[in-house]
Amino acid sequence: MPNGIDFELLHTEEEYNTKKDAILLFHGLTGSPFEMKKYGEFLFKNGYDVFCYSFPGHGERIDEIESVTWKDWCEFAQNKYSILRKNYNHFFVSGLCLGAAMAIYLAENNDDLSGVMALSTTLFLDGFCIPWTIVLLPFVLRTIIRFYYTFPEDKSFGVKNERTRKGLAKVTAKANIGMDNYPLNCVYGLLRLSKNVRKNLSKVNCPILCIHSKFDNLSSTKSASVVMNGVSSKIKKYIEIQDSYHMILYDNEKEFVMNSVKKFVEEINPKEKILEAV
Repeated sequence: MPNGIDFELLHTEEEYNTKKDAILLFHGLTGSPFEMKKYGEFLFKNGYDVFCYSFPGHGERIDEIESVTWKDWCEFAQNKYSILRKNYNHFFVSGLCLGAAMAIYLAENNDDLSGVMALSTTLFLDGFCIPWTIVLLPFVLRTIIRFYYTFPEDKSFGVKNERTRKGLAKVTAKANIGMDNYPLNCVYGLLRLSKNVRKNLSKVNCPILCIHSKFDNLSSTKSASVVMNGVSSKIKKYIEIQDSYHMILYDNEKEFVMNSVKKFVEEINPKEKILEAV
């Protein structure tokens, strides 16, 4: 069962004519399931059971961030997938930022995955808000300094829409739903995961959708391009949006992003069931 800000959105057996399908969601770096909730509710209303859990060291466990590694994140994600997958005919994974990289990681290591929807995939930290000092990162990350330094969250919160940005600032200030900075040890974990993902992209054979903003402030479209060129999937689709920053599930094109995911999933997985009541 979920705890705190983790969530599971489940339909009853009576709402379906056949066995249910599901989507496992992964949040972003230093974020929490909070940032995936509206997306999850959208997918739930469209007939899927939805699951989302905080990565180790995230959400309500941010005091653990310095003691976990990228391998802990991978083990956590694989464990959740293995437990849930056996209960469904079709099972998809989707994520934002770190979560997108993790979704692709699972596709590289699980042949029974039905599809991946990767949003703002972060394999490189090369967005327009990244400071020039990023060139020093490879050196710093190999030293003990990474346990003692953080760099602050971009003041935009990864959102172009100013009204939404202000709302997120108020919510994050009141609730323990994410960090307002990026601990370097956490960044180190992301980059190690990303390197592993890049090395194994050819193992991805399931359908994959990548949606990325041309103006992503954290990670440029290079990440999505590397994914699209590296996977072995026969079905792969890339959508580049123009009026959002990194947090595309909350920005100006959020409805378009969610509907694009819905369309993609339905195209590769025509409904075998009729949702009778939500």
